[in-house]
Amino acid sequence: MKKIIFCLVISILVQNAVFAEDEFQSIELNPIRSLKLEPVKYVSAGHILVESYDEAIELKKRIDNGESFEKLARKYSQCPSSQRGGALGMFGRGQMVKPFENAAFNLKIGEVSEPVKTDFGWHLIKVYNRK
Repeated sequence: MKKIIFCLVISILVQNAVFAEDEFQSIELNPIRSLKLEPVKYVSAGHILVESYDEAIELKKRIDNGESFEKLARKYSQCPSSQRGGALGMFGRGQMVKPFENAAFNLKIGEVSEPVKTDFGWHLIKVYNRK
């Protein structure tokens, strides 16, 4: 069982970090005690806010086909952040409504979410950085 847990943890770490050789050796020698998982504390993201799911789906298709998220945000987003291409800056957990936060903290850098519903409308979220 320890071996399975170790393999899963290493897999997660390799996806999210780069280790120096000496760090990797210490992990191999002392697998469980030496691992320190650092959760993502902050995300830098942008969004496009529209009224309907259908609008969000249409914009998502356009983004998936190569159109610029930022240009579409400037043109279609109903949020004042549209003037900045949808950019919201860096935010931590608890600063956004829960559905928006959950989506943003689970996206990879550069990834655009599927439509996310909040009380404000429908969002497409793009993550720029994670810390």
